[in-house]
Amino acid sequence: MSKVVLNISMSLDGFVAGSNDSQEKPLGDQGEILQAWMFSGEETSQTNSFFKLSSIDKAIFDLAAEKTGAMIVGRRTYDMVNGWGGSHPLANVPVFVLTHSVPDSTPSGNTPFTFITNGIENAVKQAKKVAGSKDVSIGTASVAQQCIKTGLLDGLDLHIAPVLLGKGTRLFDHIGEESVKLDSTEVIEGTGVIHVKYNILR
Repeated sequence: MSKVVLNISMSLDGFVAGSNDSQEKPLGDQGEILQAWMFSGEETSQTNSFFKLSSIDKAIFDLAAEKTGAMIVGRRTYDMVNGWGGSHPLANVPVFVLTHSVPDSTPSGNTPFTFITNGIENAVKQAKKVAGSKDVSIGTASVAQQCIKTGLLDGLDLHIAPVLLGKGTRLFDHIGEESVKLDSTEVIEGTGVIHVKYNILR
């Protein structure tokens, strides 16, 4: 059964990007340290040779990629990375973009893009249908917040970098007034990162 899982790198104080993020610096000021674990190892990911990881981190990264059947991102992220030039690093995985309006054109590449203008519930519904038995991966703060607030998120795969950014884009803002109870299922120490997994209890 398809699950909706937040998979994201973050600082210990809860930021997924530094301040002043832009097309030139998608992770903002000093934000590159959040994803350094994906590029500082000696082993090449079987998913994409772009990623160089330690053996422990590679196993975690590649397993998550293998289990991903679709992704949902926000329009701001899509625009900031120019739609990954048409080819997301997870090749051929469908990407659903939550947006208020559909762009006039999309870059040509191996990633199928679908633009959803009628809300997070419909985005999740369509992504689950495409993902089949695999997971729907959430990788941006705004979409994660909407999924948490509407009760659509099933789990969290967090990759915590050893840094306090102090400011930037917070992951867990705007998630509603109700507490969200979690069940810890995994904690693994990687190279310059701690990988933690939670299931959301309902």
